Amino acid sequence: MEHLPMKKKITIMVAVLASMLFAALNQTIIGTALPKIVSELGGMNYFSWIFTIYMLASSVTAILVGKLSDMYGRKPFILLGLGLFIIASFLCGTADTMTMLILYRGFQGLAGGMIFSTSFASIGDLFSPRERGRWQGLMAAVFGLSSVFGPTLGGYIVDHFSWKWIFWIFLPVGFVAFILIMRLFPSVPRKDHGRIDYFGSLFLAGTIIPLLLAFSWAGNQYAWGSLQVNSLFAISIIALMAFLYAERKVSNPVLPLDLFKNSVFTISNLIGLLIGMAMFGAIMYMPFFIQGVIGTSATKTGFIMMSMMLSMVVSSTIVGQLITKTGKYKKMAILGLTTMGIGIFSLTTLNINSTNLDTIYRLVIIGLGLGCSFPIFTITIQNSVAYKYLGVATSSVQLFRQLGGTIGVSIMGAIMNMIMSSNMKNTDMAGSAGNIEGAADPKILMDPEQLQAFKEKVPAEQVDLMSQVISAMRNSLSDALSGAFLIGVFTMILAVILAVFLKEVRLKTSNQEDEDEEDIISLEEKRRSTV
Repeated sequence: MEHLPMKKKITIMVAVLASMLFAALNQTIIGTALPKIVSELGGMNYFSWIFTIYMLASSVTAILVGKLSDMYGRKPFILLGLGLFIIASFLCGTADTMTMLILYRGFQGLAGGMIFSTSFASIGDLFSPRERGRWQGLMAAVFGLSSVFGPTLGGYIVDHFSWKWIFWIFLPVGFVAFILIMRLFPSVPRKDHGRIDYFGSLFLAGTIIPLLLAFSWAGNQYAWGSLQVNSLFAISIIALMAFLYAERKVSNPVLPLDLFKNSVFTISNLIGLLIGMAMFGAIMYMPFFIQGVIGTSATKTGFIMMSMMLSMVVSSTIVGQLITKTGKYKKMAILGLTTMGIGIFSLTTLNINSTNLDTIYRLVIIGLGLGCSFPIFTITIQNSVAYKYLGVATSSVQLFRQLGGTIGVSIMGAIMNMIMSSNMKNTDMAGSAGNIEGAADPKILMDPEQLQAFKEKVPAEQVDLMSQVISAMRNSLSDALSGAFLIGVFTMILAVILAVFLKEVRLKTSNQEDEDEEDIISLEEKRRSTV
């Protein structure tokens, strides 16, 4: 596919980008619509599964489809992913119970994993490593734009229309992308790579699902160290041992362990995991500070968070062009990771007196660093492996980034809750509030209506005390978030150190180089077997 005319390549990439935008918007648009959905469908105790089931399904299918697409080509799987996603999105809008919505979101996750995995790998099919920079930058920009416009559009839709339209509004985009890819995306003859590794796939899923569930539930549904969480970790470890054993016995492993002997592949994925920890931690917990400490409304918080994503879009696009032009990436990777680390460190200096403007320029710094580093490590991995491993190597980037995000959000949440609990115990404000119900619960800071109800409960003679209690809670939340963001700082320091040891391998100017190398190796093996 690398030898197609540039005009046709660009047309195919427009369809691929449309596919990714379709899936990414459906992933981000639901956040602001959840309160309305829960109020109509009920199931408050299970609403977190709307996110969890999507994450689990997409993480597993991404890595499995990556390998299958290496064997059977990208086209069948991106079409299958789009088709299933269109059906699942329509069904989500028809759900009349929380259970049905969770089930349909699981189907969406399965399809989304296929779309993301094959979309990123398609860049490797169409363009040489040297040319991929600008397209990886555009891919990162698509994620950034979906993170910017998804939540805002979701809020607008639920305010003016039925929440069902958050799932239906982008269906035409999916149909157009499906038709374009079906007509334009070249079919690749099946390559004889052996049998499908069923046991390896099963054990890999058995490793990923319990691990993600353990980190998602720890500190929320169940306490750290509880039987449920420890059991999930134990299942994940046992499945991992079985996976490692199985992969050594099969001729066509679903995730070839030899890839990890490649230092560029291993270091790049570890850095991706660390980026995921810091990035998702900032995205998840900055709204806590903006709303809970500063006291900004949820709508304005969404606009403030846009500053990070918009700066990410700008820097990822520029860096992608620079990589394509120069063929160099290591210095830009170190610069991006350092910038992102500085931005996250600046979050720890925020306090109760900080303003929305203080948060915006810090988020811009994080976004610039994130956009600079986000697309690079997909390129380094694709450039470091043989072409026959392109799909599975590319999907590993998504897997490690998703694992990092889940682990980071969980650890930061544990640190935040621990510091907040300790601070509230050490202050006598809550105790001094007497019989004011909710005085020791900083969660009321996140809900303006609940906070107003709390104020109305306070007798006139206790107004000053009430102000002191709220100030104490805001200080407690601010300190807790600063402690959580320090975890992000440490991860970025480690990421910069790893980037220093990353080998800067020359970006290939043609995929044919890999194919020629494979042919030479194959001929040499045949010669040896003949001798």
